[in-house]
Amino acid sequence: MGIPLSDEIRRLIDKPNFGHLATIMSDGSPHSAPVWVAREGHLVLICTEASSLKGKNTERDPRVAFSVLDFHDPYTEVQMRGRVIERRPDPQLKYYDMISQEYIGKPWPYRDEKSPIVLMIEIAKAKYSKQPFEHTPPLR
Repeated sequence: MGIPLSDEIRRLIDKPNFGHLATIMSDGSPHSAPVWVAREGHLVLICTEASSLKGKNTERDPRVAFSVLDFHDPYTEVQMRGRVIERRPDPQLKYYDMISQEYIGKPWPYRDEKSPIVLMIEIAKAKYSKQPFEHTPPLR
């Protein structure tokens, strides 16, 4: 059973912040990919194709690790572990369009997805933190 997400975590996920999803390859090694994220209640949503590495890995083993950084303050973050509890088909790209609108302000541009799905992730553990640092770009 999943845990409820705190207000801080929900706010971080509800903004167009980038996440990193780690899945387990067939040989047991990790695979990490940058992703757009959304939320439905206390579930985290990731769009992908069923035939992608994320799709294949989570079909075989639903366990995932996931992190999200605040785009404007990368010292604000959440680290989570959970599992994919549903692989929701999205043939009309409803979820793809919803998330794309949030991130780039327009519908998902690649309308030829072959097997679009939404990974519905139930979170088992989550750790939110905000470090007292200020992000400064490197000097060049």
